[in-house]
Amino acid sequence: MEEDAFGIKKLLRDGNKGPIQASFSRKRSASDQGGGEQRANAEDHSAAADVRRSESTGQQKQASGGKGDKQGQKGKGPSNGDESKPVDDPIPLSMQEVKDMLEERSGLGTSFDLVLREMVFGSIRVGFYYVNGLAKDQVLTMVLDRLSYADHAAMEQNPAESLKEYLIPHIQVSPYQTMKEVIGQVMAGATGVFIEGEKTALAIDAKNFPVRSTEEPDLERVVRGSRDGFVETLMTNVALVRRRVRDPKLRAEIMQVGKRTSTDICIGYIEDIANPKLVEAIRDKVKSVELDGIPLAEKQLEEAIVAKGWNPYPLVRYTERPDVAAAHLLEGHVILMSDTSPSVMIMPSTFFHHLQHAEEYRQLPIIGSYLRWVRFLGILASLFLLPLWYLMVLEPGLKPTGLEFIGPQHPGQIPVLIQFLLAELGIDLMRMASVHTPTPLSVAMGLVAAILIGDIAVKTGLFTNEIIFYISIATIGMFATPSYELSLANRIVRLILLFSVALFKVPGLVIATTVWLMFLSLQRSHTAPYMWPFLPFNAMGLMNILFRLPVLKNKTRLSITRSKDGTRQPAPE
Repeated sequence: MEEDAFGIKKLLRDGNKGPIQASFSRKRSASDQGGGEQRANAEDHSAAADVRRSESTGQQKQASGGKGDKQGQKGKGPSNGDESKPVDDPIPLSMQEVKDMLEERSGLGTSFDLVLREMVFGSIRVGFYYVNGLAKDQVLTMVLDRLSYADHAAMEQNPAESLKEYLIPHIQVSPYQTMKEVIGQVMAGATGVFIEGEKTALAIDAKNFPVRSTEEPDLERVVRGSRDGFVETLMTNVALVRRRVRDPKLRAEIMQVGKRTSTDICIGYIEDIANPKLVEAIRDKVKSVELDGIPLAEKQLEEAIVAKGWNPYPLVRYTERPDVAAAHLLEGHVILMSDTSPSVMIMPSTFFHHLQHAEEYRQLPIIGSYLRWVRFLGILASLFLLPLWYLMVLEPGLKPTGLEFIGPQHPGQIPVLIQFLLAELGIDLMRMASVHTPTPLSVAMGLVAAILIGDIAVKTGLFTNEIIFYISIATIGMFATPSYELSLANRIVRLILLFSVALFKVPGLVIATTVWLMFLSLQRSHTAPYMWPFLPFNAMGLMNILFRLPVLKNKTRLSITRSKDGTRQPAPE
């Protein structure tokens, strides 16, 4: 009589799902007694497999409305133990039908990277379907090595259940009832396991995505602090956040966006801190996105869930630093992480969230406050320095006492306003060229730009020295802005202020500045006022904006997120 090496047959019969105490060493004594008995057992198990497939076929017909006999209705249910229910897009029972369906729906045989590996374990044919390049070869090899020890008894009864519960040595194995689900998992990097004669398929989460190292992001460098940053792999990004927030209340909900791309989107928040209404609103907006795909990841998602129109100002904050994302989670914010992107969205975010930098919190409070004020002055200079200087050139009577020297002594051959516009366009052109210029040539490009624009343009009379000087200060202030999106928006506003001064002089500057402030005050980021804490006024929030307060002074969270738990420093237990 044949020996059950794993003891699975008895476990399935008894309904026991406890651990298996059997060893991989197979007892050969009974199997070595004679080849005739082995052939007889193989025929018996093959016949049993045929009966099982026929019974499953009868159940499938019954589920689809066909007329099955009473014996078929009383047959064994699905392999996962649930009662038979009608299933849309069911998994075929024949391996050939599975193969034909995969060829039709996912391009098996046409796409060279799609592989269906068929093998026989015991008396059951099993097919492993995966994307070559996204599957972990070592893990799958280990799984196949384990399954090669499975005998007829181990695979005779409920093969899907046996594979899932006892035979596949992997921590993430999930059953699926439809072809759409299995194909979707395979396209995401998992390995689908089809079992002939079974209506249930398995997905082994053995993914191997191309990933780069977690290096420090270029846009958020610090002198002192962590050097890791988010990457293009979602699981790595979630792990970087959990490493910093080891709170069991941290939640990471996942969903897919895009009919064709099925991009994974993760919503992260701390359950007992974040406002449930805020979480629900963001979740509903993500679910309501109807697009064929978001190959550009977070930026297309932002445009889909945030109604910005032609507003140049960012209503969400981006970061590539895990420590910045963790700090905002503790404030009650919600983060959105998109697969294939290292940028994480933080919501809600105000105008002043885009003025903060991690470097301020890596220094002493007084040094951090000083750096923050220097940054504020640089941003103000990038906005108002050129319009104010141009206004004094047009209205010399507005020059303060002692500053009569302000203004070009020789205006040049080109009007001042045109010089400003040409300089702005030239700086944007150099910035774009620096992005596309290879690193070995970047120094040469800088020398050429400095000589052509800074020297020759002045000597030929195209530009004046003062305009080059002030436009350089404004550009430095723009580069000092922590948020790249905010710096681009401020540049658009600066051009509008210059045109307003050129057309209406003092009234133009006053009216344009007032309209700009009113426009920002009317904006909202997920029900949060964009100009908070100025409008509406909040004294504690204003102190946190103007100064980098010591850690022990921040005993409550800012009210902008309306968090459930507003206490930063919980009382000792």
